[in-house]
Amino acid sequence: MGRGRQKAKHTKVARELKYFSPNTDLSALEKEIGHVSENDELIDKWADLYPDEDDETEEAASA
Repeated sequence: MGRGRQKAKHTKVARELKYFSPNTDLSALEKEIGHVSENDELIDKWADLYPDEDDETEEAASA
């Protein structure tokens, strides 16, 4: 296949992907990512592994 045909084919596929908008099932997406309501507190499971930035700046200022 020549470069012109190949480029035209890629352009066609890219255009189809760009303008393709499937119906999004928002309830399934909500279940998948684990819905958090406004009243729920977010828990940072990585917070204990790294010191806070504020702690580092206070230590540097006091030294």
